[in-house]
Amino acid sequence: MFELEKLIRENIKKLVPYSSARDEFTGQANVYLDANENSLGSPLVKWYNRYPDPHQTQLKDAISRVKGAPAERIFLGNGSDECIDLLYRSFCNPGKDNVIICPPTYGMYEVSANINDVEIRRAPLLDNFQLDLVHIETLVDANTKLLWICSPNNPTGNSIEREDIEMVLNNFNGIVVIDEAYINFSRQKSFVQELADYPNLVVMQTFSKAWGLAGLRLGMAFASPEIINVLNKVKPPYNINQATQDLAMKALEEVGQVNDMIKELVQMRDALAEVFQKLPGVQAVYPSDANFLLVKVDEPKEMYTYLLGKGIVVRDRSNVILCEGCLRITIGTEQENTVLVDAFIDAITEKQVSLNQN
Repeated sequence: MFELEKLIRENIKKLVPYSSARDEFTGQANVYLDANENSLGSPLVKWYNRYPDPHQTQLKDAISRVKGAPAERIFLGNGSDECIDLLYRSFCNPGKDNVIICPPTYGMYEVSANINDVEIRRAPLLDNFQLDLVHIETLVDANTKLLWICSPNNPTGNSIEREDIEMVLNNFNGIVVIDEAYINFSRQKSFVQELADYPNLVVMQTFSKAWGLAGLRLGMAFASPEIINVLNKVKPPYNINQATQDLAMKALEEVGQVNDMIKELVQMRDALAEVFQKLPGVQAVYPSDANFLLVKVDEPKEMYTYLLGKGIVVRDRSNVILCEGCLRITIGTEQENTVLVDAFIDAITEKQVSLNQN
């Protein structure tokens, strides 16, 4: 049975969070003399002389309207990476507790575990890139606090079977974190709408992918109000700067344009996959629900180096478990995709000419 109180670190339970000047009153005022800000403003942008809303109230309300989740179930982080780190710091005792990851998957789950001195237990995905439920079950013990599931998964691009995720949610007494960074590119339904049914569920999303705002560093975590309260207790008081809040608010007014861009990227993804499947030297193009393709080629390191020499940067994933021989390729603009394909063809042609000469 899931009991949140048993998962929270004792020092976090006792923690008295920092109380910022903006935490000590409610409502609006005309004269702010409480936070030792520069009252004369900034030579760059005059209205950024004030500290941002530590609770991001307006932004959460706007996100709530778009995502259909109550504002009290929303946490905002300085990128999803801050959400990941805060989950470790809130629920995992260093040197004692453990978490489960399902490689190949997003690398920050492991990096953040190592930073926080938390044991990592690995349940590699099956050959079809789905969860190995039997292996996961064997890894769980009384000190297993978090289980990380990336869906659609990075770097494989596929969505994890919903029934398998539900099985984990129904049987694991720790916190299940579903990272939905690429959910907007998928036909799969988000788990955000299931929060009321699963008190042990945390869903992460981001403004970096579909919203095109990677430079802002704004991540979202959706969970029960009780889990959100713990994260708010641990986070720095002003973790989301005012410029980020302002620009994200403007972006949320353009949902239609964002949806149009998503459709365009998905169309280009599918078209690019079809082209790659016909190229010699390409062994497989894996189905993708994300804004990238995982492509298995004959000589991945040589192809990576060749593309780099042409000024094209892709991601060599050939040393990653289950991704042997693979490059991960982000969907670019139509022009960038054309340049990429032409370079692939040139590389294959040059190699064939070299082989014929020898």
